[in-house]
Amino acid sequence: MFYDEVLKYGDKEAFIEDSGKSMTYSELDAFSKRVGEHVVPRKVVLCLCQNSIASVSGYVAFLASNVVPVLISKDTDRSLIDGLIDTYKPGFIYSPEERLDIFGGYETVFEESGYHLMKRTEPCEYELFDELALLMSTSGTTGSSKLVRQSRKNIQANAESIAQYLGITADERPVTTLPMFYCYGLSVINSHLLKGATILLTGMSVMQKAFWDFMKGHKATSFAGVPYTFEMLKRIRYYKLDLPDLRYITQSGGKMPPQVHEEFARWTRENGKQLFVMYGATESTSRMGYLPPERSVEKAGSMGVAIPGGRFFLKDDEGNEITSPDTEGELFYEGDNVTLGYATCISELSDGDMRNGVLQTGDMAVMDEEGFYYITGRKSRFLKIYGLRVGLDEVERILSAKYEGCDIAATGTDAKLIIYTDAKDRTEEMRRYICEVTHLNEISAEVRYMEVLPRGENGKVQYSKLDKE
Repeated sequence: MFYDEVLKYGDKEAFIEDSGKSMTYSELDAFSKRVGEHVVPRKVVLCLCQNSIASVSGYVAFLASNVVPVLISKDTDRSLIDGLIDTYKPGFIYSPEERLDIFGGYETVFEESGYHLMKRTEPCEYELFDELALLMSTSGTTGSSKLVRQSRKNIQANAESIAQYLGITADERPVTTLPMFYCYGLSVINSHLLKGATILLTGMSVMQKAFWDFMKGHKATSFAGVPYTFEMLKRIRYYKLDLPDLRYITQSGGKMPPQVHEEFARWTRENGKQLFVMYGATESTSRMGYLPPERSVEKAGSMGVAIPGGRFFLKDDEGNEITSPDTEGELFYEGDNVTLGYATCISELSDGDMRNGVLQTGDMAVMDEEGFYYITGRKSRFLKIYGLRVGLDEVERILSAKYEGCDIAATGTDAKLIIYTDAKDRTEEMRRYICEVTHLNEISAEVRYMEVLPRGENGKVQYSKLDKE
């Protein structure tokens, strides 16, 4: 299985941190064994993550120890952390020192490299499904208590598939441009650990000169980006960067504008590099589709074909499979990386496989005559802003809890979150608060006053009557 693979790489460097620290695979194995002495198998551990050796090695150690981690940002708002603890009552918490003061009812049992492993002082018994290995938030920005349940098979299958179509070997040196608590960022880590590569860990932005110095100094061979990453790359004139060791770039986390897609496809092709545009979701562990780089220019705007071991298909409104090209339908995916289902409370952690390997993505798509897929829209209530998924229902819940008695509705596009409220004098306050809680850039959210929000006879907000632009 996944962890067993990393044991064979011995003294090869597994991680190099931008601080200068490093860790070999042998040291990772030894660290995992030390952590294993302090945890209880089949318990939940809440992990406050960052792109550091201590954080990533903790994640690996928990998988090795048969403990089930919940991965969230170390900067998650305290109220959201409290909600996760109240809901799932984790047996352990793994946290950096600067956030220890928020955890009552836990005591430190292990400490290393600035991270503390804390054990719950009050016992709490619960059952976990035998195959459950990992819990990921459905919303990278809001810290929702709704979690995706991933199995060992899911993690293994997705890592193997990604490694196959990217051609990952032990010689690769990816640099982390995405957080590890985000499924796309974690997939970079999993797929490269599987092959014994050396992962360059940093939380720096591509807008920082130090990021490129770190990347070039350690001969990075790849990096990953969401659509906004590529907009930032254009601002810093990416074509002037001297990156002789760069082999490929990957993109996911939302649809990239076709013109930007084509621009980067041409640049990579002309400079002896590759661009892999991909499609995925937390519910599929990570990746579901990819566009082979040799088709990247002519198929600009497409998210490609299914990954090795997977299959896409479309259905119409009556549930019939669509086989003719250029006909829009809802996109479905089938594969071993399709996760077990959701958990919204502790009792659901014992649930088995609710999806049986088939995922209803909620996206609308068309397939061309060559079998390449193009996303045309989205049915479900979430946005992807700068690559981070924002649950609109969760935004409404957060604001309604803070501003009791105010009528609130959330909508928007992948460019901006739009919130409507009948609280005329609190719009700016709400905007600042939701940006603070979700860690969205302030230009990515707007709160608008509406005297009466449109509602149907059933009392539900009529979102079609709200302006999303």
